[in-house]
Amino acid sequence: MINTKILIIGAGPAGAACAGHLQQQGVDCLVLDKHTFPRPKPCAGWTTPEVWQLLQTSPQEYPYGLTHFSSFQVSVKGIRFRLKTNQYAIRRYEFDAWLLEKYQIQPVTHTVRRIERCKDGFIVDDTYSCQYLIGAGGTNCPVRRFIDAEREQLGHKKQILAMEDEFEYPVVDHHCHLWFFENRLPGYSWYVPKANGYVNVGVGGSAARMSDRGDSIKRQWRHLIDSLAASGLVIGHDYQPRGYAYYLREKSPAIRQGNAFLLGDSAGLATNDMGEGIGPAIQSGILAASAIVENKPYTIRSIPRFSLPSLLGLRK
Repeated sequence: MINTKILIIGAGPAGAACAGHLQQQGVDCLVLDKHTFPRPKPCAGWTTPEVWQLLQTSPQEYPYGLTHFSSFQVSVKGIRFRLKTNQYAIRRYEFDAWLLEKYQIQPVTHTVRRIERCKDGFIVDDTYSCQYLIGAGGTNCPVRRFIDAEREQLGHKKQILAMEDEFEYPVVDHHCHLWFFENRLPGYSWYVPKANGYVNVGVGGSAARMSDRGDSIKRQWRHLIDSLAASGLVIGHDYQPRGYAYYLREKSPAIRQGNAFLLGDSAGLATNDMGEGIGPAIQSGILAASAIVENKPYTIRSIPRFSLPSLLGLRK
């Protein structure tokens, strides 16, 4: 049996930030992830200046490619306008691996299948034991499934279905485009050009509202790629989209059950307006680490529920 005081399941931004903050405080932990890094991770990759402040670094120090946007090209039900912003786009393939390098974290490749409570904490797959268990494995995190078995699950009304693809492409438009509520989509779609010749395109919307009207995320995806071709943004690409689900922030999300903690998408902390998850993931990781080290309550009140104030430079 491998014993550790703190076991973190998931080595993405939430798990890496948590482990990094623990190590900065002189507390050892063990991180598990079913993937080896770097690993493919389709994501719009939006990061605000606050994210870089949380990581105690600056975009200029980031060793991989990133794109800075001073404005978005926005369409709301066909009404188009330019929206000033201060935003950076990264590739998760690079960013997540960089976070692990930054904090000198070496995750153990392991797929978690069973979690049990024991007298002193938790046992994972009869292999790992810990006093504190941290769930940072995204929407389908095994720690979340373990806690869900003991509490009411997240509401379906907050579930978002999404499809996206990230690929190399000769970029013809270096603006970020966002389309809200088009084609009766209860959400928005996007075109995000990234550094070094990559593009991320995707669509996301409320699962409940699409289901109620007999719509589907696949139909909305087809509308998006047809629109991209018609506008000349992406033509003739052989898409290989990935579909997934996540949850928007509830008023009082369940983030802890005893010594089991949930971070980021595992707790459903994506912002209610843009579905942005990188910032909440990193901040929740730091807050959970502080709660353990300082023996204080784990609270996420300081994590914003909306992205737009930060994107527009309104949040100091």
